[in-house]
Amino acid sequence: MADVAGVLLVDQAGAILLQLRDGQAPSHPHTWCVPGGHCEPGETPEQTAFRELAEETGLRPERGLRLFCRQELAPGRVGHYFYGTTRARQQDVVLGEGAAMLFLRPEQITDGRPLAPGSAGLIAEFLASSHYAWGAAAAYHLRP
Repeated sequence: MADVAGVLLVDQAGAILLQLRDGQAPSHPHTWCVPGGHCEPGETPEQTAFRELAEETGLRPERGLRLFCRQELAPGRVGHYFYGTTRARQQDVVLGEGAAMLFLRPEQITDGRPLAPGSAGLIAEFLASSHYAWGAAAAYHLRP
């Protein structure tokens, strides 16, 4: 089974981009998660994160990606989660996969919407971290 990579992308208002998986998703349909997917053979997790973000949203982070954490998902399978910043606004997002792709403020993420298993903990940990504080501040300073 291949490793996976995901991206916690922070906009200028401190909102994080999340995807609503559609009914065709092979696992956890109709739940919210970070954009991402499986690593292709020969691809590093960081390359996967960039590729999946571009395929699913049409976006690229302004200042590259930084590793937030690694999580063992199953024996021999690891999730690699990166974070980055963007000047993009909601209207710049191109929905390439899923039912929706929205920038959500922290209070919107925790408003009772269904999160994919593991996503709630990952997002809560990120929001409480200095990485989120850095990303929100860095994204704010990207404003024109």
